[in-house]
Amino acid sequence: MTTQRLFCFGHRGACGHEPENTVRSVRRALELGADGVEVDVYFADGRLVVIHDATLKRTTSGHGRVLEKSFAYLRSLDAGLGERIPTLTEIFDAVNRRAIINVELKGPHTAAPVTALIAKYGKEHGWKFENFLVSSFDHARIREVKQLCPEIRIGALIEKTPRGLAKFAEELDAWSLHANKRCVTPKLVADAHQRGLKFFVFTVNGPKEIARMRALGVDGVFSDFPERVVHLSATD
Repeated sequence: MTTQRLFCFGHRGACGHEPENTVRSVRRALELGADGVEVDVYFADGRLVVIHDATLKRTTSGHGRVLEKSFAYLRSLDAGLGERIPTLTEIFDAVNRRAIINVELKGPHTAAPVTALIAKYGKEHGWKFENFLVSSFDHARIREVKQLCPEIRIGALIEKTPRGLAKFAEELDAWSLHANKRCVTPKLVADAHQRGLKFFVFTVNGPKEIARMRALGVDGVFSDFPERVVHLSATD
């Protein structure tokens, strides 16, 4: 079995402990030793807001669709334990280069403003493009990011194994492939690595799952409990 250390992305922060996609959750992930944090973004009422679902009911005190609400209404909601729905700017500031930020594009019209915000942090705050990773299940969105700013790393998300394995991600000029744990096979991992791609897996929480992913040679995982990944990597 490989003893490779897994890179750990805190999934929606550390959502096994704190309200997902909040500043509180992101800060907890950093405290628990995550190498990166993953958050989800919509472009609503002209602002980049951090929330996973297209609707508000599951994770906030609100109701209705995110894209149909004003920014003032979205900010008035309780996103758990008194936390507000954060802006992507607030997430960037909370991380402050202490970890890689994986921004998952969820809604339409997200590619251009996310690209612009990353470029702004590079120009005005001295951040490097390596501080960011932009991903999506909608590969047209990450293709748009790459067209707007070739220096930004992009990650292609998949729920099932593509017929051509990782070929599509290579053709996208992706930096990484992000796969559902149910479709991870030695063949897919090997193919991605042969094409020069990093391979990350979501969402990996149990110790046996974490150990299995290490044995398969993946580069890292997304976890609701970052400390479990960190602990397992430290106990060899």
